[in-house]
Amino acid sequence: MELLQLNVVVLSALAMLTCSPWQAFSQKTHLSVGMTLVRNASALGALCLDGSLPAYHLHRGFGAGTKNWLLQFEGGGWCNDIKSCLERANTRRGSTRYMTKFEVFSGILSNNASLNPDFYNWNRVKLRYCDGASFAGDGKFDNGTSLLYFRGQRIWEAIVLDLLPKGLGQAHKALLSGCSAGGLASFLHCDNFTKYLPTNTTVKCLSDAGYFLDETDISLNRPMRSLYKEIVSLQGVEQNLDKNCTTHLKLPELCFFPQYALRFIQTPFFVLNSAYDVFQFHHGLVPPSADPHGHWNRCKLNPAACDANQTAILQDFRHDMIVTLNYSFTQNSRRDGMFINSCFAHCQSESQDTWFAVDSPTVHNKTIAEAVGDWYFGRKITKEIDCAYPCDTTCHNLIP
Repeated sequence: MELLQLNVVVLSALAMLTCSPWQAFSQKTHLSVGMTLVRNASALGALCLDGSLPAYHLHRGFGAGTKNWLLQFEGGGWCNDIKSCLERANTRRGSTRYMTKFEVFSGILSNNASLNPDFYNWNRVKLRYCDGASFAGDGKFDNGTSLLYFRGQRIWEAIVLDLLPKGLGQAHKALLSGCSAGGLASFLHCDNFTKYLPTNTTVKCLSDAGYFLDETDISLNRPMRSLYKEIVSLQGVEQNLDKNCTTHLKLPELCFFPQYALRFIQTPFFVLNSAYDVFQFHHGLVPPSADPHGHWNRCKLNPAACDANQTAILQDFRHDMIVTLNYSFTQNSRRDGMFINSCFAHCQSESQDTWFAVDSPTVHNKTIAEAVGDWYFGRKITKEIDCAYPCDTTCHNLIP
């Protein structure tokens, strides 16, 4: 037994020697957090696509952060028709039965002050995603053979109600965040979140890689608009969209887009996004249907391989993102913030390498963690916009 233990120690030491000092430090500081099922969710009709109970992972705050809460929506795309939702229901994206029972908390969820200086001692919660409509649907499909629950809105409400008596109801500070489809959820639920909390709670919201554009693709179609229209219709999302937005824009699916919804949000908001978001690049700007012969394949794999025309199209996409952001933020320029870098990335707040590390991406010499912290705590007005690709030399942690 002693020899076996010695071998394990030696192997661990060798592993540390083969990686960088920062990687070795990160490996020693991984935090694994167990799952909590929302036991009373079924009474609220708050069920995953397959009927399983929704869940979250909670790591308690400590010290000065005991009364502060950070909620992070998990991402993972969407399902827009019965076939895709049935398939999703048999995976971790549609059922807690298939989910990992422990999740690693890193980046913005880390409990280490040197890795997450502003939020490390807060109560941090990861909301698991199992509905397929960014926690916003409320419907059901039952044809006698197949049964699907479109209950994302109820899942959101059930998790919040479960957390309120655990301390969320007495929060001094709160931040609602999310990545990708979860980043979209933070737009959809931002103002609603404030209604659950005391009036003196400082509440703000953050979206990471959730600023999806209503953009035409290279064949002049609007794949994201078509997708969102199908999601909104199938999953009963319209009733849960911002009423001021749907009244103003008439087409409900437009209010599923952050670029239209953001101007109606009253709560302070921070947008973290790549100007060349790889999900939108690959599925919105150049979806396979718009490039059947694969002319963009090399460009998608490596931006340096893009020809002059392809690069110009990417620069136009960046321009549109910045223009729509500036328009959405015009009315509340001091309370809101942004960090728009030029790395080909998708989601940057949950990975330690991109959130806060010795070689993290920066804009104007500021890391993402520093920018978000400055904004949340009001240390500085934070509107960081990177120069256009390929000027940024700090994207080395990111691989398209």
